[in-house]
Amino acid sequence: MTSSAFPAAASAAAEPEAVKTPKKAALASWIGSAVEYYDFFIYGTAAALIFPKLFFSPDNPQAAAIASFATFGVAYITRPLGAVALGHIGDRFGRKKVLTFTLLLMGISTFMIGCLPTYDQLGILSPILLVIARLLQGISAAGEQAGANSMTLEHAPANRRAFFTSFTLSGTQAGLILATLVFLPVTQLPEAQMLSWGWRIPFFLSALVVAVGFWVRRTLPETPVFEKEQQAHTLEKEGLPVAVLFRKQWDDVLRVIFAALVSVVSTIFSVFTLSYAVNTMKIDRSMMLTVLILANIVALGAIPAFAALADRIGRRPVFIFGALGSAALIWPYMWAISQGNLPLIFAFGILLSGVVYSAANGVWPSLYGEMFDTKVRLSGMAIGTQIGFALGGFAPVISASLLGTGPTGWVPVATFVTATAAIAAVSIFTARETYRTPMESLGKR
Repeated sequence: MTSSAFPAAASAAAEPEAVKTPKKAALASWIGSAVEYYDFFIYGTAAALIFPKLFFSPDNPQAAAIASFATFGVAYITRPLGAVALGHIGDRFGRKKVLTFTLLLMGISTFMIGCLPTYDQLGILSPILLVIARLLQGISAAGEQAGANSMTLEHAPANRRAFFTSFTLSGTQAGLILATLVFLPVTQLPEAQMLSWGWRIPFFLSALVVAVGFWVRRTLPETPVFEKEQQAHTLEKEGLPVAVLFRKQWDDVLRVIFAALVSVVSTIFSVFTLSYAVNTMKIDRSMMLTVLILANIVALGAIPAFAALADRIGRRPVFIFGALGSAALIWPYMWAISQGNLPLIFAFGILLSGVVYSAANGVWPSLYGEMFDTKVRLSGMAIGTQIGFALGGFAPVISASLLGTGPTGWVPVATFVTATAAIAAVSIFTARETYRTPMESLGKR
């Protein structure tokens, strides 16, 4: 009688922890992504509003703006390389190791940017150091979302995988909100103070937010499915995760690459249109930053709502709606900016980024992750997304080159966004629906 009581007692004791772990994993992913992308997005805001004046020659403002956008994009060069390396580590040695490394690397590189001397102080060496720090940010970002998504997906209940993994992207939106809120008072400073010391404050604050993220993640356990694979030693038998990935699931990697082009919508909205509105159309920068904040506050609710819908009707229809809807809404949003119509800028901006884009943004963590086997999940997600995100990273500089003159100069940019979002929708149309597939069967051929 006593011996039979122990399993029952153990089961009763374990059950609360089993219930808590998915929530804990989602919370850790939310906070970690918020920290990581706070650092990443303060760079985007600074690249649009500050860096052209500080890190490049003032003789040609347009060339300085393009060069500043290019430094935003260079992080995406190292993201595919970081994805291969960090994907291998995460699939072979564990998700948690990757998440700890990415958090610390992002915090260090962001703090470094706040310490950099300007072009007037150091000349051409100044933008070179800026690029190096940005490249380190890219390596960190390459493993963060794929690691956090894999961790949360593998801890989540079978019928709520999209909802739980969506917290990674809600954290990303929170990071953008925090970054924009921190920059709002900075932009209210007198120009001289903002350019001399005020812009550095958001970068120095990264040390604080990284410490918070590290504290939350330190006790999160590895996922049961990863530990099962590790105990079975299947990875050692089959070879390097990257080799297994491209041997067995190369087509899914291609799908994720093309689907990830939907990220162009995000970078155009948060970086390029901010610069276009403020620097070209002379719209008040605090107004445009407020649009970003409100859109992302709405997204905090819309992302988990669309993810919950995807748990009911499937990943593919929700993602395709978000991609095609964004392809359409970029037109009235950019037109409103070109007209300087603030009410329509707020309305279309919130509808585009806060609502419709959130459908694709909230679903892709489960959609992409469920394409891959546990043995190669982190590698598949990291490599596929980071190659696709590379175009998203360079979208602002591409758009700055496409931007024409006159009242319709924005049309080539809107066409570019529509084309990339449509490609993403077509890619997912060819994918398998996985919302009812058991975890152990995901990615199996």
